Amino acid sequence: MYVNRILSIGLLSMVIGLAPSSRAADMSDPGSIPEPTLAEKGIWGAIAYSTTDNRHGFFWGADKRDEAENIALKYCENADGKNCKIVTVFRNHRHWNDDDGTGFPYEHCAALSVGKPAAGGTSPWGAASDETRQKAEERATNLCGGEGQDCKIREWVCT
Repeated sequence: MYVNRILSIGLLSMVIGLAPSSRAADMSDPGSIPEPTLAEKGIWGAIAYSTTDNRHGFFWGADKRDEAENIALKYCENADGKNCKIVTVFRNHRHWNDDDGTGFPYEHCAALSVGKPAAGGTSPWGAASDETRQKAEERATNLCGGEGQDCKIREWVCT
């Protein structure tokens, strides 16, 4: 009877597409979990902005850069943005010893600052990432043109 059970399990695993010797990654052994590609380490975030209609979208907490960018673009488009583009991308350490050698900084926060539109024109804007929310907001506001352009933080996000 015991032999029949072993054979049945083996046959069942082959029917559903598993080799009898296959096994899932052992989550208790970090070495068995595949490492992400170099440019993918960290927790990613992105902000998208449409200059034609001042719509925006953001996302944070993605495992991959393109995932954060794609979802931020979708949120911008869902907010009726007609010309959404990624304006800043950032990432945070997943582990403090992360260093993938790509030179892409681990900046934990990003911000979007938008000013008042000129007569018949588009609004000035700025987007930046930095190590803290305050620094990201300051950089974004400076890129927008500061108080002279009546720039205000429209969105901020930290991973």
